[in-house]
Formats: sequence, structure tokens, C-alpha cells
Amino acid sequence: MNKEQKFFLKKLLETHGPSGFENANAENWRKRTKKYADKIYGDYHGNSFAVLNEKGSPKVMIAGHIDEIGYMVNHIDDNGYIFFSTIGGIDPHIMPGQRVIIHNGKGNIPGIMGRKPIHVIKPDERKNISQITSMWIDIGARDKKETLKYVCVGDSITVDEGTVDMLNDNIVARGLDDRAGAFIVSEVIRILKEDIKTFNASVCGVATVQEEVGLRGAITSSYSVNPDIGFAVDVTFATDHPEMDKKLMGEVSLGKGAVVYKGANINPKLFDLIIKTAKKKKIPYQIRGAARATGTDANVIQLSRGGVATSLISIPNRYMHTPVEMCNLKDIENVAKLIAYTIKEIKSAKHFIL
Repeated sequence: MNKEQKFFLKKLLETHGPSGFENANAENWRKRTKKYADKIYGDYHGNSFAVLNEKGSPKVMIAGHIDEIGYMVNHIDDNGYIFFSTIGGIDPHIMPGQRVIIHNGKGNIPGIMGRKPIHVIKPDERKNISQITSMWIDIGARDKKETLKYVCVGDSITVDEGTVDMLNDNIVARGLDDRAGAFIVSEVIRILKEDIKTFNASVCGVATVQEEVGLRGAITSSYSVNPDIGFAVDVTFATDHPEMDKKLMGEVSLGKGAVVYKGANINPKLFDLIIKTAKKKKIPYQIRGAARATGTDANVIQLSRGGVATSLISIPNRYMHTPVEMCNLKDIENVAKLIAYTIKEIKSAKHFIL
């Protein structure tokens, strides 16, 4: 990954944007991607679109969601402490002691996630799952009046964590689910424009919104794009660390390539083409089975209008939905290459009719 690519990825990762608050990162994505797209635009929902070869056929859509999990201000008590709800699924066990940033029009307000100290938690309470109702955010204010100078109900909150480069081309950050996918969509547009140059398909890359609260951006964008073929790009659970059951979740490792899904949510002919392309271009890949609908944008893309020939290609991710998600940079690059070169091989939508 060159300096420009890594800078763009880190910018996506370090810009706040929980579901419903993606605007700043949508701007980042559009600014970079417009250098390679023939046309770029947004919609009422906040989705971002980049189009190549608009008059081509068939129509291919690539989707990676640009939102992240986070929190929202729900209530401010008389002492100035902030109570919150979650945006997306977050394990309450990891919340206490986190540094957070509250985002509003008045700037970024630092805070900490508080709860009573371990010393005064009764032994039987320690065995229970933490509840968000027993936690709060402290910005150091004296009282409610002072807090209200800086914070409003409905403000979004993200964990105050940046990116860290690790050994073996691994990277750690919050929001790799699925800023890595949104990055890949932009990269596919770049590869098609700069490296591949000629291909039959009309391609629309989409940075979708609100995936973490119900795949909502993919629903509206796939309806409006109306593709014949769809690629969803997301992260998936790596099983190469302790406490992961490979008998249930398969073998998925960081650094061993793109994870290509197979199952009910996936068009089998498109799956075959992806694997054929991976072998032809010597792109490393792993296979994971999905016996039913996936919890990704692929689910709703497949079901849009009269149906779409859909695939799901994912990046292995350790510690998903925590502030320290880990992915491998080479895996991210290989997913982008695999999608781009598969699109080059697509000649007709009829090939994917079952």
C-alpha cells in the first residue's frame, strides 16, 4: 500500500461517523474517489456514488458501508453527567474506562466513560454483565448548565482511538468495520480506471450508510442503482485467535487473502467466476460458507427489486466491534484487486441466470 492509499485509509478510520452521522467521511470518500470516477454524487440518505463507463453493460454495483458503531447522548443529569445509548451493537463489558469524543457543531468535546470503581462493586455484581444504565460520560463539567454549553441530546459519540501500525502489515483501529470496505470500493474504481482501463460493465461504487442499524443505505442505493450484479464488501470474523470455534465459523486468518462467501446469499455462478479470477491472477483467497442470509449489505442487495446476482467478499477482522479491530493491509489490497479483475471478466448479465 503506497503513501496515498494509506493516508486515505487512515483518514477514513480517524474521521468520526456513526450510523446517521456519516457526512464528514462521505465528503472524504467523494473527494478522493472523484479523481478516478466519471461521475460522483450523493443522495438524500447520505450514500455516495462513483460511476465508471455509465453506458456499459451489464450494470455492476460495489458496496462498502462507511458508518461505524458509536453512542448517542440521551440525557444529562443535574450534576452534568451524560447518559447515552448505543448506535449499533457494542459489548458493554468493554465500555468502562474508554476515552470518548462527543461531536456537535460546537467542536469535539472529550469525555470518559465512567462507572463505580472495582473496589466498591460487590462480588456477586462482578459476575453480571455490565449495563449501560450503570455507566455515564464525564466531561469534567460542574453541573448540567455547564454541560449544556458544550453538549446536546442527540449528539453522536465515538471512542477516542486512532490507528496503530502493527507487525506483519497489520493495522489496528476502530471502524475497520467497515471503513476498510469503503476504502476498497474507492480502490476498485481506481484500479479499473488506471490499471484495467477497458471493461464491458457499467460500474457504480457506493459508500453506503447506516449498515450498523439495519443495512439501510444498501436498501436505498441498490434500489436506485438497480444493478444486475452486486459485490458487497465487508469485514468478517477472523478465527485465528483464541476462543474462536473453527468448527462453527471456519478457518479465516489475517494475511491469507480475501474471504469469498458461498451459500444462499451468493449467486453460485458469480462465486465461480470470483474463484476462477483469483486463481488466474494469483490472488490469495479463503472460502467461508453462509448457510443463510448474511448480516451484510449483500443480504438486501440480493433482494432488491427483481433480484441481483450478488457476492460477498470480506476482509478478515480480529476483535470486531471493539476500539481495537485488526486487519491486514495486504488482505485489503487483495480484496480490491479481486473485485476489480472479476469485473473485467464480466461480459453479460445472462451468464449469471440460474
